[in-house]
Amino acid sequence: MPQISADLLDQLCSLVQQLREGSVAFQDNHADAQLWYDRGYANGILRGLQRLLAQESLCGQVLDDESLLQGHEVMAWGKAYRHGERVGEQETYEISGMK
Repeated sequence: MPQISADLLDQLCSLVQQLREGSVAFQDNHADAQLWYDRGYANGILRGLQRLLAQESLCGQVLDDESLLQGHEVMAWGKAYRHGERVGEQETYEISGMK
């Protein structure tokens, strides 16, 4: 099974926590695509870690429920979320050195 250093995992978990705390009200702020991007980025980090480490719950967090995006997928803010999610996952693979 792939290994990620404890230090890197701690840093990524801290980043996820910060992004989620800063974007807690993302669903109520359609005009602020940055909040949606940040929330998606945090979700992408978690998804990347789950795939790399084969664990469901990491960082004391779970993936966002897909129902949060229902009806928003085609809107600018929904696209910002998905873009952030893709980038967060990809960059997690890159910095871990494991793809």
